[in-house]
Amino acid sequence: MSFCHFSGGEVYKDHFKPGMYVCSKCNHPLFSSRSKFAHSSPWPAFTDTITEDSVTRMMESLTAYKVLCGKCGSGLGHEFVNDGPEEGVSRF
Repeated sequence: MSFCHFSGGEVYKDHFKPGMYVCSKCNHPLFSSRSKFAHSSPWPAFTDTITEDSVTRMMESLTAYKVLCGKCGSGLGHEFVNDGPEEGVSRF
């Protein structure tokens, strides 16, 4: 079993310059800076992917999906349903 662990030093959490966030393994486009928002978690937060096939989602619970790169399958984190900046919006 694996668990998320944060040891500090996340460089993109407070990075809000215009651009695109890509997979660190294969450079597949994942998120646009336009969907990024400030959040209390230690990781960057986004409301949406660039395209529907940017990521693959695997249901973990009724409120969370495991998120993988849509091209190479590298683990990216989670999508939390209804935890975005507005009601009814998810947070990646």
